[in-house]
Amino acid sequence: MTTLLFALFFVTAAPHYHVIKHFPVGGDTGWDYLTIDSTTHRLFISHADHVVVLDVVSGKVVGDIPKTEGVHGIALAREIRRGFVSNGKLNTVTIFDLDSLGVLGEAPTGERPDAIMFEPVSSRVFTFNAAGKNTTAIDAATGKVAGTIPLGGKPEFAVHDDKGHVYVNIEDTSELAVIDAKTLAVTRRWKLAGCEEPSGLAIDREHKRLFSGCGNKVMAISDLEAGKVIATMPIGEGVDGDGFDPEYGVAFASNGGSGTLTVVRELAPDKFEVIDNVATARGARTMTVDQKTHHVFLPTAQFGPAPAATTENPRPRRTIVPGTFEILELAP
Repeated sequence: MTTLLFALFFVTAAPHYHVIKHFPVGGDTGWDYLTIDSTTHRLFISHADHVVVLDVVSGKVVGDIPKTEGVHGIALAREIRRGFVSNGKLNTVTIFDLDSLGVLGEAPTGERPDAIMFEPVSSRVFTFNAAGKNTTAIDAATGKVAGTIPLGGKPEFAVHDDKGHVYVNIEDTSELAVIDAKTLAVTRRWKLAGCEEPSGLAIDREHKRLFSGCGNKVMAISDLEAGKVIATMPIGEGVDGDGFDPEYGVAFASNGGSGTLTVVRELAPDKFEVIDNVATARGARTMTVDQKTHHVFLPTAQFGPAPAATTENPRPRRTIVPGTFEILELAP
């Protein structure tokens, strides 16, 4: 019976992705997560101290959300027409109007908020605070902090199951923690066996699978009901983002070190296969999936040489060539 639940994945032919567009954005500063609003075709892109808003149909920049120093991620709550930005250097969330893009206010967070997500059952926004090793829950409608939850380690990306549960990778302990979004308590956690430094995370809600991108070049696939890893698949180097397309039954890992997008297909409850490693670009380490068009978007840029190492910065990053920041669009 369980195998029959996966039969739909055999109906749709396995997709093969390729780069179809390059959207120039410009600038010489870094980036992190990006998020697509499928309803308006707007792509929200973190870009150091502001958020760039790109219309992916016209290819034009249509807005900007300023003063978001150290921005990491953007969460959208279309039900209440609001967006939320995690500001890593300010320990705040910027709240903005999803239609006008005007800033509505701010909310405080724990130390160095990184990933951010909106959970619809509780109608709360959660920031995952890297230095604080906790998560801040914020009421999406009022902007008031509902509580802070210790996580016992450095959180990375998180997803929800549409049933009031939040799942988050804990990078330094190689675990996955489960949060009850209403009671604001950690209810479960399990070791991500075979996975080191999990970062990106995606979910297949129908079949109750989680996909963690790991620093040791594997995707760890968990059964969220059993609370354990059921498979690991090889991916590229430097992953920082994962995604899932339920129609095609494929999970993605964006690998900035190797400049590839690994595509993993679900075949059966515990059976998976790598169907492609699509060439993207070095630095394309985060990603988002448009659930309507099934297109994938990744940010990247061209790089120059790294500055000389110092005692304070023994492993300096390579410099970004000014004006080369862009978004890659991939289609099946």
